[in-house]
Amino acid sequence: MTDETPLVVTDRLFFAGADAALDPDAALAMTRAALRGADDGELFLEYRESEVTALDDGKIKSAGFETDRGFGLRAVAGEVTGYAHAGEISVGALRRAAETVASIGAAGARQAEPPRATNARLYAPENPLHDLPFSARTTLLAEIDAYARGQDPRVAQVSASLLGEWQAVQIIRADGTRVADLRPLVRLNVSVVVAEGGRRETGSFGQGGRSGYAHLLDPTTWRAAVDEALRQALVNLASQPAPAGEMEVVLGPGWPGVLLHEAVGHGLEGDFNRKKTSAFAGLMGKRVAAPGVTVVDDGTLPDRRGSLTVDDEGTPSGRTVLIEDGILTGYMQDRLNARLMGARPTGNGRRQSYAHAPMPRMTNTYMLGGTDTREAMIASMTRGLYAVSFGGGSVDITSGKFVFSANEAYLVENGKIIAPVKGATLIGNGPDALTRVEMVGNDMELDPGIGTCGKSGQGVPVGVGQPTLKLSALTVGGTAA
Repeated sequence: MTDETPLVVTDRLFFAGADAALDPDAALAMTRAALRGADDGELFLEYRESEVTALDDGKIKSAGFETDRGFGLRAVAGEVTGYAHAGEISVGALRRAAETVASIGAAGARQAEPPRATNARLYAPENPLHDLPFSARTTLLAEIDAYARGQDPRVAQVSASLLGEWQAVQIIRADGTRVADLRPLVRLNVSVVVAEGGRRETGSFGQGGRSGYAHLLDPTTWRAAVDEALRQALVNLASQPAPAGEMEVVLGPGWPGVLLHEAVGHGLEGDFNRKKTSAFAGLMGKRVAAPGVTVVDDGTLPDRRGSLTVDDEGTPSGRTVLIEDGILTGYMQDRLNARLMGARPTGNGRRQSYAHAPMPRMTNTYMLGGTDTREAMIASMTRGLYAVSFGGGSVDITSGKFVFSANEAYLVENGKIIAPVKGATLIGNGPDALTRVEMVGNDMELDPGIGTCGKSGQGVPVGVGQPTLKLSALTVGGTAA
């Protein structure tokens, strides 16, 4: 498959089936008929293979393999979208979909220009699911279990899972443009439970990206994942209840960027700003963050979980500077919202599958590094919280208010880390929090490749990242009496 272009591969997947009447020319003709008079739209064809193998407490508890194939047909007239999809690719199904979306009527406008072409390939096209037999996956998970239990007698339970996916897409536009992409995605998850004196605590770690399994099979890689999960569990085993109140906060590098993703990133997506439901609406060119804060969304990073050679509308991914030195400079755009806002698409039109219409979504969203050191930030704190890793959280896009729980955090007093704490939550407002950044670290990291972003019922893989940051104050919710 390596020598074949994505277009050749996807032609074989979508047009070499039992319905011989459907070929690229027929698909194009029906797409043109459906989009006649529309401002924009496309036929999105998708084939997906996915597998998961999970171990818990020394036994394989689940294993699955799925394939899915279908299409979504979209016509856009003004702000109105007509969308139809089917779990089969055939002349009959496509004809019925075309009749449905054509009912939105003509917009009377000139059809939007097609996406620009690209020769970039940000990840290898090979299907990783064909390279690792089930026996090899179960052997790896068993080795992970044995290694974790051998590291510390307090290990009471080990869970691990290996996930793989291969997605092939082709996008056909009424102007005859055809764009294809082949997208691998793998992930390893490890969770360790430790017990001592009647207390049990958990630590977890995961990693992955748009590649094959080879990296995850390397003992250096999976042992490091186990070591990190165990370290976090042991830290939590020694933790004390977290204090509460407004205090200084230092956020660690890498995965804590999930707070930036939720509290700020969603508010910089084009649809929320066009509809003026974002806390950032109408602030283009204004200061929204402290000097030194630069935030970008970059879908062009090779092999990263959130990267895309082209988005789900066929637009090549890009690097969009959202906030530069504290000034709001850009939004993430799909084609519909870019057209209505008089902007250009940024390669952020994404969808969960053929059953969903695209919308503006993040890819890899992160803050650039500065010049400060983590040690200097900790030393500057009178009393505060050093948050290293986060779990779940939520944000209100309109107000910008967020709540996040910390998986690993430490109490800091007079420049010294005193003790790990449990049950800490960070409460604040995204735009306000950005203005409270006092120090930006020189240690920017991306997360290890585990993020999935939810929006309007759709989940897509994403990346996050940031350097160590010091905020002058945030509200910390705690469990200390």
